[in-house]
Amino acid sequence: MGNIVGVRFKKAGKIFNFDSNGIEDLKRGTEVIAQTIRGLEYGKIEIEDAFYETKQGNFIERKATEQDKATHISNKLWEKEAVITCKEKVEAHGLEMKIIDVDLIFDFTKVVFYFTSEKRIDFRELVRDLAYVFRMRIELRQVGIRDEAKAINSVGMCGRGLCCSTFLGNFQPVSIKMAKNQGLSLNPNKIFGACGRLMCCLKYEEGVYEELGKNLPNQGDIVKTTDGTGKVIAVNILQQLVKVEILKDDTKNYAFYHESEIKIVKKVFRAEEEISEELVKKLYELE
Repeated sequence: MGNIVGVRFKKAGKIFNFDSNGIEDLKRGTEVIAQTIRGLEYGKIEIEDAFYETKQGNFIERKATEQDKATHISNKLWEKEAVITCKEKVEAHGLEMKIIDVDLIFDFTKVVFYFTSEKRIDFRELVRDLAYVFRMRIELRQVGIRDEAKAINSVGMCGRGLCCSTFLGNFQPVSIKMAKNQGLSLNPNKIFGACGRLMCCLKYEEGVYEELGKNLPNQGDIVKTTDGTGKVIAVNILQQLVKVEILKDDTKNYAFYHESEIKIVKKVFRAEEEISEELVKKLYELE
């Protein structure tokens, strides 16, 4: 038995913990062959000393040899051909499903095809057909729309590759509230990603916005300032500034105040924001 190391098998994939099995010098980036519940798999060390236990039976078989590396490259080429074949079979069987990715187990004992579909699919005949062609165990696994975007590796509105395809190992929960906390418009074109769901990047700065905004009023709240009492028109969380409308002599005056210069007098519930949130949830089935 040895220490626990974290291994990643796919780019931007999840990190799994494995017993090092007494193998020394497993540095980050070391290519290894690991014994998993699915069989032997090829991966890279991402964490040299993990803090969590591993599942029983999961351990590092060996450091990858030059022959292992050549086999891995060959397997990746085989996967590309397998996807084409599987798509042809899906079309031949008239199934309403979309093949998006494939995993060939390193020792060629099983191949897993990932697909999306809007309905339940009876793919038993397809599995038998594929097993006859590939002469190995076949598994078809249905995944969600986020997984599809991750596999396709598109480009986000920022002009960069999707976070889920480049570095994000696990999908984090994202909510409409995060967009509201960050002062973003609830326009779906602004806050939805290529997958048609809320952008994962909304999660990154949420902690900062929560910390900086905990003492700030919300838009519509009544606050007391050095110039009098007024209504909050806008909030800039990052600069810790609020824009306040103050009525003096029947004239509306506007000024910016720092968080330290105001005191919240009354918090106002804005029903229209809650309605907008529920509407977006209903239209895009986020619940």
